[in-house]
Amino acid sequence: MAPAWPVLILISDDPRVSGRAVEAMRIGVGVLAGDTEVVLVLRGPAAHLLDADTDDLVDGDDVARFRDSLRRLGVPFHVETDAIPSAADWNEAGHPVVPVSPEQVAALVARGRRCLVF
Repeated sequence: MAPAWPVLILISDDPRVSGRAVEAMRIGVGVLAGDTEVVLVLRGPAAHLLDADTDDLVDGDDVARFRDSLRRLGVPFHVETDAIPSAADWNEAGHPVVPVSPEQVAALVARGRRCLVF
């Protein structure tokens, strides 16, 4: 039997200026509802999806809700190492985070059944 390859959702959009990053998280939660493995990767400013204060984010109210859903489902965020903010309150909620290098991001993309890029 062939392995079940995950759907990879690669988010690079800045959630402080675009609703696309939050929409990508929403899509990830929806795909998970179909019993498909999802890998969420945050690059660059998309790492702000894990900011403690979501008031400055587009659709910030939805961010907390989707993060909670992903946490309950046991889905970590793979965050590009260079994108992790140094702010003490980043990821204050303690969402599971897997730091990844650009090379590891490329390997995740290569392993994905489908890739959605935002």
